[in-house]
Amino acid sequence: MKNIWLTSLFIPRKKFHGLLFHFKNIENIFDATKKELQELGLTNEEINRLKNPDHKKIETDLTWCKQNSCEIMTWNDEDYPPLLKEIHNPPLVLFIQGDKTLLSKPQLAIVGSRNPSHTGKETAVEFARYLSNTDLIITSGLAAGIDAASHEGALLSENGKTIAITGTGLNYIYPHYHQTLAEKIKQRGALVSEFSPHTEATPKNFPQRNRIISGLSLGVLVVEAALKSGSLITAHAALEQGREIFAVPGSIHNPLSRGCHQLIQQGAKLVETAEDILEELGALYAFIQQKTHGEISLDQAKYASTEGTPSQLLQYIAFETTAFDIILERSGLTTSEVSSMLLSLELTGYIKKVMGGYTRIKGK
Repeated sequence: MKNIWLTSLFIPRKKFHGLLFHFKNIENIFDATKKELQELGLTNEEINRLKNPDHKKIETDLTWCKQNSCEIMTWNDEDYPPLLKEIHNPPLVLFIQGDKTLLSKPQLAIVGSRNPSHTGKETAVEFARYLSNTDLIITSGLAAGIDAASHEGALLSENGKTIAITGTGLNYIYPHYHQTLAEKIKQRGALVSEFSPHTEATPKNFPQRNRIISGLSLGVLVVEAALKSGSLITAHAALEQGREIFAVPGSIHNPLSRGCHQLIQQGAKLVETAEDILEELGALYAFIQQKTHGEISLDQAKYASTEGTPSQLLQYIAFETTAFDIILERSGLTTSEVSSMLLSLELTGYIKKVMGGYTRIKGK
């Protein structure tokens, strides 16, 4: 069955999602006629790649995965990460080395400059190490600079876990000098890619990778970023996905602070301490913090965080856009209480964060 899903890598992901929506399951796609596929927007070349896939390449990928302890997770698998499944155009296939269960657990993404200052690197390490101690998993992109510092910080925590989303195939670690770091991550976390194992580094792959980093996470922390950087692409993807955005301020004379300052001007939460992040994550974090033994799934955390008052807050949110201030006024609660309850409702799919406020998706 996995080889059928690997065929999806031969045509644009968005088009394959459209086929899945139309035909309901993947088997029906391959039984479709050429005319049906043309009517759904596929070119003759794409139809040929779908009907006559490169079986040798598929077999090569399957063999590499078998020999390198790499699991293949597909979009319809039961353990596919629920938060990632909610984003626009989610990956259809994920290649995973390490602990795949971590992908469905609460994560914070930390991203930033590939050429950070010494202070910026230290900041990323300390935030990652501290937050790992609260059972949050640190997710980043294995890039040089802040990404690497974030992974390393998580690994400094005794029980810290970290996930690296690569912009290459898992047989082609980039940058090459992160081979040792990648091995450590496999032992204490997971390496993840949507690209087939032998895919080399190309510029277009990294923005695609960024949407997965934010899509898996509850929020994104940006530590040092220039005005034009991949970190801001990740932050903007997070905004579109309804995730929380955090930014560390810096000197007005440091070019690497300008991206963070721009995010703060646009509404990102200014972060000075790790507690600023934990406070914003609200009820979900409180539940995680109280966990004393055993493992919990993200679904369990969502359920626990929506009991009681958060569900009652739903009555103050309309199916059209309702501003935060209006919800605050109607509820009579504090800003902190409303923020944490909104996060709980958003994570469980009752509301959606939109421009100008929140909209209800379903009733109670």
